[in-house]
Amino acid sequence: MTAYESMKHQLRTDRRTWLVTGVAGFVGSNLLESLLKLDQRVIGLDNFSTGKQSNLDEVSSMVSEAQWANFAFIEGDIRDLATCQRVCTDVHHVLHQAALGSVPRSIENPIATSQNNIDGFLNMLVAARDAKVKRFVYAASSSTYGDHPDLPKVEDKIGQPLSPYAVTKLVNELYAKVFARTYGFKSIGLRYFNLFGRRQDPEGAYAAVIPKWIAAMIKDQPVCINGDGETSRDFCYVDNAVQANLLAATVESESATDQIYNVSVGDQTTLNELYEHLRANLSGRYPHLEKTRPSYREFRPGDVRHSMADIAKARERLGYAPVWRVQDGLREAIDWYAKALTA
Repeated sequence: MTAYESMKHQLRTDRRTWLVTGVAGFVGSNLLESLLKLDQRVIGLDNFSTGKQSNLDEVSSMVSEAQWANFAFIEGDIRDLATCQRVCTDVHHVLHQAALGSVPRSIENPIATSQNNIDGFLNMLVAARDAKVKRFVYAASSSTYGDHPDLPKVEDKIGQPLSPYAVTKLVNELYAKVFARTYGFKSIGLRYFNLFGRRQDPEGAYAAVIPKWIAAMIKDQPVCINGDGETSRDFCYVDNAVQANLLAATVESESATDQIYNVSVGDQTTLNELYEHLRANLSGRYPHLEKTRPSYREFRPGDVRHSMADIAKARERLGYAPVWRVQDGLREAIDWYAKALTA
């Protein structure tokens, strides 16, 4: 039995109270679904700036009535300290996913990114500390590696940030370290690498590449690749991130806390390869894709050229064992988007 299976077995007999911030968003709603299916009590916080009610509605349809009754939703903003204090009351575990994502958005509006990702993060740290929350797990980012050239990326070697978004995620890690040293409040940060999967929004100027391309291909719209297409990423299916969050929240070893962990699979996929994977998986359903090809444009400011994770630390200290490779995750994601976009 893997560490993850063992942990889930334990949770099924040990009901706890969890707070998921950004619960109506992509990762947050997937965490909510998994926790409710484990019969956990969940408090969810979201201000719907990027999250959607439809994500919560879908989760409701995928769990039993008794499980859905274990969920309490609060519409609120992490930029308000009083709200953060209220939702942290009597909570065992915090999974902090709320943030204003996207490198391009941060370049266009660095103030809003800072207010959400730094001020909001600090509010959550203070509230969780004062409420004596047992474990605080937060969404960090691979953007923290910045211009450091080494591959694969190892947690203790980072470069200079390349965007305001990356700055905010680095500041989160610094604040977490300071709270551990100053107040004894230890947390765990998870550096996500290019997550994708069901309920990731394909719409809008700041949509992530995989849902955006899937939607464009299904609708027979052009797909544009930034640069020459040889930029590479370590794409990670969302269920791997769910596993990492739950393991981090329940790990018992003190040495595993006050740490940062990479969350991905350790694969490297170029944008050209990604395009071909998607086209191959979709062309059987959408014949118009047989002859389509992408267009290319200039490199996007703030993007790193290559990114791939070393996940040895998460394997050793958390028992993290990702089971979803890129191709498997893409097939699952495509099935979801094909249904969602044609419903």
